Amino acid sequence: MTALKKYARLEATGLWRQTPDEQRREVVVSIGDATLVISNLNDTALTHWSLAAIERAGAGDDPATFHPDGDPGETLQLQADEVQMIEAIETLRRAVTRSRPRPGRLRWLGATLSTTAVAALLIFWLPGALINHAMKVVPSVTRTEIGRELLTRIERVAGPPCQTAETVRPLAQLAARTGATGGIAVLRDGVRTSLALPGGKVLLNRALVEDFEEPDVVAGYILAEEVRRANQSAMRDLLSTAGLRASITLLTTGEMPERALDRYAETVVAGTRPDVSDQELLAAFAAAQVRSTPYAYAQDISGESTLALIEGDPMAGQSPAPVLKDADWLRLQAICGG
Repeated sequence: MTALKKYARLEATGLWRQTPDEQRREVVVSIGDATLVISNLNDTALTHWSLAAIERAGAGDDPATFHPDGDPGETLQLQADEVQMIEAIETLRRAVTRSRPRPGRLRWLGATLSTTAVAALLIFWLPGALINHAMKVVPSVTRTEIGRELLTRIERVAGPPCQTAETVRPLAQLAARTGATGGIAVLRDGVRTSLALPGGKVLLNRALVEDFEEPDVVAGYILAEEVRRANQSAMRDLLSTAGLRASITLLTTGEMPERALDRYAETVVAGTRPDVSDQELLAAFAAAQVRSTPYAYAQDISGESTLALIEGDPMAGQSPAPVLKDADWLRLQAICGG
């Protein structure tokens, strides 16, 4: 929509509330990519309204009150001195209205072609475009919260993460060494090996710390998750799995539908982890200064299928700092209490 470019840098302050029972709060309003972005004063997006679905309650009222189509309980009030933003919203609403087809003005063939084109747009372009947009605007705090909600669902099957006072430091050191910025949680069950959640937390099956003599093995699993995150973030994977409606709900409310989270938790726990290339994995081992050979033999005890990781070990012939001290590794191996 050409009109969007004119208002791309326009901002205003207003009063927003999500439900009639909540107190209005001061927010910053801006025109985004096909959405009206409502953010708090710290520039964190609170919600996104589709420009194609904004209604105004009373055309001449002061303050001007807007709400999403079908949800008059969520409101945004703009005072009369925010005339530029009010005019921008009205202009974009009129542009959307004019762009909508009017019944009876197209012949049957034209209507069929238009319907086909719209269907193709919805099927092939819109889902990817919405996911790309969501990846740009969804704040890290929302991603972390979604990760927590997924972990809660996994815990229903696996139980709470193992933790002791003695393992807080080893887990933090392991996370720092491997770049797991969201932290690490060890589960008794619920994940086959390892799993990265939106927000950055990495989940590990207890076997990865209990069944191997060297911490380089579990470090390798975490590094593999970080490579997967770089190629296809957990958030993008969730949105791709959840579908178009879930992406729209996230953009308009800032929350993922519970059904989508339930379905994804079941799918990702039961599924196998995607492969990563040896070249990318070796680069991650080199950056973390971790030996790849122990991880390679953990994947294949014969070493035949992981020969590239053995021969290409970036730490071969060197003496890198231990991933964990022996005492800390022994504490971590006992994190689930045997």
